[in-house]
Amino acid sequence: MSVNNYKVLIADDEGIVIESLTKIISKNFGDKCIIESAKTGRQVIELAEIFRPDIVFMDIHMPGINGIDAIREIKKTNKTTVFIVVSAYDKFTYAKEALNLGVIEYIMKPTNKDKIISSLEKAIGIVDDKREQRSRELLIKEKLNKVLPIIENGMIYSILFQEVYPNELIDFKSLLGISCDYGFVLVIQYGDLDEDGILTNPVGNSVKAQAFYPALQEITKEYFRNGIIGPVMVNQVIVVVPTDDTEVTYNDRIKIIEKARNLNRKLKDYIDVDFRIGIGSVKKLDELSISYRQAVHILKHNKGKVVHIKDISIDEKPVEEYPEQVKSELMIGLRTGNLARVKIESENYIDWLIANYQKLNVDIHSKVYEMLLFIENVAYEVGVTNYNFANRGKYLKKLLEIDSNENLKKCFLEKVVDLATNIIFQKEKEKNCIILKAIDYISNNYHKDLSLDDISREVDISPYYFSKLFKEETGENFIDYLTKVRINKAKHMLRNNKCSIKEICIEVGYSDPNYFSRIFKKTTGKTPTEYREQVF
Repeated sequence: MSVNNYKVLIADDEGIVIESLTKIISKNFGDKCIIESAKTGRQVIELAEIFRPDIVFMDIHMPGINGIDAIREIKKTNKTTVFIVVSAYDKFTYAKEALNLGVIEYIMKPTNKDKIISSLEKAIGIVDDKREQRSRELLIKEKLNKVLPIIENGMIYSILFQEVYPNELIDFKSLLGISCDYGFVLVIQYGDLDEDGILTNPVGNSVKAQAFYPALQEITKEYFRNGIIGPVMVNQVIVVVPTDDTEVTYNDRIKIIEKARNLNRKLKDYIDVDFRIGIGSVKKLDELSISYRQAVHILKHNKGKVVHIKDISIDEKPVEEYPEQVKSELMIGLRTGNLARVKIESENYIDWLIANYQKLNVDIHSKVYEMLLFIENVAYEVGVTNYNFANRGKYLKKLLEIDSNENLKKCFLEKVVDLATNIIFQKEKEKNCIILKAIDYISNNYHKDLSLDDISREVDISPYYFSKLFKEETGENFIDYLTKVRINKAKHMLRNNKCSIKEICIEVGYSDPNYFSRIFKKTTGKTPTEYREQVF
């Protein structure tokens, strides 16, 4: 059926009414309307389930189930159907009930051809509006589904690397529909399980993960519907599960573990890889890096396929594993454009990893990859790189093939410096574009009553940041620069000797000639009149 066709169902116990309505509709709407009919309330309900009409002409009094009750039943399964009542009864009770059910017209028998046509045209307009709205909703959903993984990844990177700021967290929560302030982390690791319960072959399975990742996402969502699923990180995927609870009770913990066990079994059934799942404790959303480290730690020190942090002994609890200050300094260097700081902190970071993970080569690769992904995300945010999930598999494979800490360090530092240089260059480029746009706007509008807010709005950044940026890039503040432009224009006009001082005052953006004269003298050392006399 064409999208421009409309399914019309006529419900009336009188055959002559059905014939009359069918004839009117067919004659005036032709092939646009596909018509079916029923003579009892039960028949119309059953037919509606199969036919799924867009529009229903409904008689009130029919054998068995009456029209009002039939409308109620049909609306349960056909929420977008539009109803027009055709009845020989003008009782107020019927009309009121019909209106409460959303009926758009209440037509009295005997029917009037023009009224039938106008009512159907009105109904078709409503159906078209609903279809258009549905189309827009699907388009928005389609676009959202394309960017959703990027938003989810951005939130996970920010949380795990403790680079999430209050406003950013509010934005992430809004975009992802999160109403909770707490959550916990699942770490899903995969590989080939040996007899000691250790997952092996991280390189091969990490590359394979690029293919099975969509299935892993879908299956994980079955058990943790509100889970935010991160990207492939070496041999693991991170899942953030928001919750309203500030801590997990014993019963809740048992339910979470059981869900994770079922998830593990289903992943194993659908994907030919072994899985282990670590579960961290509940933390505030901006403290979830702790829950993440707990989940990683318990997988490293326990052999179970599903392990919860609360189920291990105090002696096994993880210690602080990350040099948080080093990471924070590295991120500050990236965001402020300080390349020297980035180089120093990058070297500190990789040296710390090598010193603390000498015997854990896979863990070093994992931490290096995590950091590079986060820096790449910063680069993506400023427009340096494009988000391309498909290329991550090749990049990951290349990284995992590095066979020595020395080469890994060299690769890491080269990549960080390359990304940082591009980020800093892009930021400088954006700054220059902003200032050039502001200067151009001032040049064309200096004669108006310009304010800092006006220029800030024009270049789409906050007044405070624009003021700071303008001073950094030009060496003078906005007001001084605007004054200089206006006075230079005034000097040019005074040399032409064609305009009065008052005309020049207004032309360069000042409404008060006395104020203009004071500013002119303060800037040049002479009044406008003295300047003109000196020239001539």
